[in-house]
Amino acid sequence: MAGSIEKRGKDSWRLVYSLGFDSNGKRLKKTKTVKGVTKREAQKLLAQFITEIEAGEYIAPEKMLFSAFVEEWKSKYAEAHLSPNTLVTYMLHLKNRIIPYFGEMKLDQIKALHILNFLKSLEAEGLRKDGKDGTLSTSTIEYNHRILKNIFNRAVEWQLIKKNPMENIKKPKRIQKETSVYDKVEAELLMSCLQKEETMWSVMIKIAITTGLRRGELLGLEWKHVDLEKGTLQVKQALSYVNQKHIIREPKTKNSIRTVTLPEALVGELKKYKSTWNQKRLKASDLWEGGQYQFLFTSWHGKPLHPSSITTWWRRFVSRHQLRYIRFHDLRHTSATLLINSGVHAKIISSRLGHADIRTTMNIYGHALQEADREATKHFDKLFTNNKKRDLEA
Repeated sequence: MAGSIEKRGKDSWRLVYSLGFDSNGKRLKKTKTVKGVTKREAQKLLAQFITEIEAGEYIAPEKMLFSAFVEEWKSKYAEAHLSPNTLVTYMLHLKNRIIPYFGEMKLDQIKALHILNFLKSLEAEGLRKDGKDGTLSTSTIEYNHRILKNIFNRAVEWQLIKKNPMENIKKPKRIQKETSVYDKVEAELLMSCLQKEETMWSVMIKIAITTGLRRGELLGLEWKHVDLEKGTLQVKQALSYVNQKHIIREPKTKNSIRTVTLPEALVGELKKYKSTWNQKRLKASDLWEGGQYQFLFTSWHGKPLHPSSITTWWRRFVSRHQLRYIRFHDLRHTSATLLINSGVHAKIISSRLGHADIRTTMNIYGHALQEADREATKHFDKLFTNNKKRDLEA
């Protein structure tokens, strides 16, 4: 048995693997067309093609089921290119909704109409996995669209299908829910309540509400990222917990890597907290398990906090002080809203939050920006008032 390559056009080659002849003398073979490669590259791909066939790993595109391709996509792309958190979320959606719908369909037989029907089906009642009534959120439906687009993009790149069924399917419209935030009075009450709490938690919440850092970014903060002389902190990494272990990764996007200026009062508290933190480390002595990392927020022996422990503490804190409940993540939204109401330009807010595009800020905080805009117009009333006074005096 042998393999060969046949030229099909400019930089296009057919890989041929001969399987001999059948009882009628007809030649049996497996073929695969590759494009955009030189003859030498095609010969290398032929060797790989032959290896896959002889190892029983090659599946002809016309016979590959969607579920089988997902496994290929996971091992050959997703595990290397997606963050651990994103991969876990992708696989959860695939397991719960996408594979049950497409799993037994042949990859090359999935058409745009099938995908449109699937996305439409997600609008039905009773699909939530959290036990709550109602339909899936528009963001969940948009997320399923994103996953399918990623998978079919790879299928086209790897020349398993000629046409991408996602090509002309518009992304589902995502309805931005109005965020729940603290107003200025509630934020001041929160700061007052924090004075009665353990220093670590107090500092963490104050950083969250004054900088808008995400939970993972807060957990990933190390002392080397904090410049107490300049009064700034750098967001360079985020910490998450996946498959029962802590993962340190780069922040969400390139723009999430940023430097944020801290309020002077908070810099003073950070200096005191650093002294407390050093004492805690000395007290733990040989039991300290921080290793090479010097995270600001840790357990008593230096290990990073579990993300859920922050959520649990926050819920209990709010209840203990009888504050109006908002999610911990809503402190990020509160930070942005307080700045908007203080007249800070949206571009500055976008930079502090680490948004890739100011339009993201405008979309999320559009309502608050409109309210601030209405307040801003009141300043022009003085022009009319002063003008009327001059007319009366004349």
